[in-house]
Amino acid sequence: MALFLIKLLGRGIAALPESGLAGLSRLFGDILFYLPGKRRRTLLANFHHCFPDRTRDWREATARESCRRLAEMALFVLASPFLKKDFLQKRFTIDPELLGKISENNETRQPAVVLVPHVALMEALTLLPMLIGQDSPHTAAIYRPLKQKAIDQWVLDTRQRWGMELLSRKAGFHRAQDILRQKGVVAVLFDQNAGDRGILTTFFGRVVSATELPGLLVEKFQGRVGVIYTQRTGFWRGVVKVDEFERPPSSKDVVFAANQWLENKLRDDEAVCATWLWLHNRWRHQDHPDRRLRLQSRRNALPETMRYFGWSELPRKTRFWLRMPNWLGDVVMAVPLIRALRKGRPDAEITLLARKHFVPLLNKLGLAERVIALPDKGETGYFNFFKDLAYDYPDTQILFTNSTRADLEAKAIAAPQRFGIERPGKPRKLLTHVWQMPLALKESKIHQTHLWEKFFQRFGLEEGISDFKFVISDFNGDATGDNSSQNTLSTSEIGLICATENAPEKRWPTQRWRELIEALPDKRFVLFGTPRDVDICNQVADGFPAERVVNRTGKTGLLEFAGELTQCAAIVCNDTGGMHLANMLGVPLVAVFGPTNPVRTGPIFDAPHAIVQPPGCPKTGGADITGVTVPMVTEAINTILAAD
Repeated sequence: MALFLIKLLGRGIAALPESGLAGLSRLFGDILFYLPGKRRRTLLANFHHCFPDRTRDWREATARESCRRLAEMALFVLASPFLKKDFLQKRFTIDPELLGKISENNETRQPAVVLVPHVALMEALTLLPMLIGQDSPHTAAIYRPLKQKAIDQWVLDTRQRWGMELLSRKAGFHRAQDILRQKGVVAVLFDQNAGDRGILTTFFGRVVSATELPGLLVEKFQGRVGVIYTQRTGFWRGVVKVDEFERPPSSKDVVFAANQWLENKLRDDEAVCATWLWLHNRWRHQDHPDRRLRLQSRRNALPETMRYFGWSELPRKTRFWLRMPNWLGDVVMAVPLIRALRKGRPDAEITLLARKHFVPLLNKLGLAERVIALPDKGETGYFNFFKDLAYDYPDTQILFTNSTRADLEAKAIAAPQRFGIERPGKPRKLLTHVWQMPLALKESKIHQTHLWEKFFQRFGLEEGISDFKFVISDFNGDATGDNSSQNTLSTSEIGLICATENAPEKRWPTQRWRELIEALPDKRFVLFGTPRDVDICNQVADGFPAERVVNRTGKTGLLEFAGELTQCAAIVCNDTGGMHLANMLGVPLVAVFGPTNPVRTGPIFDAPHAIVQPPGCPKTGGADITGVTVPMVTEAINTILAAD
């Protein structure tokens, strides 16, 4: 029944006038282009990735034209079995250069492998023997058989009627070799996603899986090799052309040369660009969610690809966007995961979405190609901001956050993959894939960074996280920072972070800070904090000589704060974001903990640090911070300074 309907539809299409067919191509193509869904996003994302320097109007116009050309080819496929020889001969011709190469090859008798790209009217290549005539060499094309046997047999019969032999991809390899031994021609489609059977290489700088079959045939039979395609000249009209290569030295080099040819053709020839099958997601081989955070293939040719193109590293073209946490400490604890992602996906172009005041620091750390400042909550057009980001077409978004607001942001950005952690009883329906936290996992007994590591491992991360500190020598401060202390601080100071913005119970009492300063009369101190901490730090500094206690609270932006931390001999602090920042920068520190849990949120980087808890306090916290005495802290400071 299906075959009967296909034949009936094909006869009807073949009987229509050209004007009607052209109109149908435009109509069906426009429906395909404008129809919302994954295919439209894939189409526009492919254009955006490959032509980032072109205007959005150009990309969309070319994408729309590509859909129309695809519709035109679909109509031709259905109608071609019912089109007569003289009709086809009037509409399709052979380029004189191709005829010359055929004549030359008939004299030299060399086997030839021709690679076929998915451009409009590629089905016209089955007409080659008829268009060439008596001089046509024995030509075969490898094709993918259809699942329904009756339809597949009908396709074979109709496509082979002009003399082209079709070889099943599953069973035709040996026959292809026989034809090449007999000095014939074998055509192979080369620009599809080859899946696990292909080799890992790049196309437009992005990692793809490509078939090595044409290269293997060329290498084995030492034949001629080139790309054959139909250059469209009008509706159901075209010229069959060939671009021949010098024979590459290896089978993989054939793949690289073919991909480079197609990339150059699509970039330089807008007419050909508008006819390639952009709806096909050729780049999807490495996007399986279980393996997304690593590059994996049974046949990895990326090292050879880099040598072929002379690259020292892979182009960073796969777009990973990371929604950073909202608190400084969490941002710092996420840093090892970003480093691991960079190692696991060396092709990653990483974008960080972060609160505005984190942007200068994140840029300074050089973790990502781009850092986007998030709008403030309640800001006019808040979610429109994220809808606009959808036009940057990220491939995968990873959320360190657990809020509904962040999930809504991710949904608006519309990356096809959105990863997050799902805790028991807290579903995240707006994400595409989640790591379901095991019920047996106790968050109080695992560090936040290692929890995120398990989350990343769910999506394929194999790289171990790095706890190496950052060494940054040049801090110029924020534009809003006060630089008055730049020449007054030296590495003899002990920095004190006396407050915490979000939890008063985590603060060591003000009087204890004053007693600490008094207990170390030979030391110079500098107080740090945000504008919200000014009152507390003023109380700590009150009455001490300004040359002994420098109060920088509320006078530094985040980047300058980081720079001044690195000028201190040590830092003493509560469980706060500044603790994590100092630890990441390698500054020795003493952290006073009480109710909070250092196992979960303590320092993670490989730098000198000491945790001071009240006597009898469990390692996971839970005690009153006032139980920490000044002698306990001074002892820890002296030990840290002596070790450093």
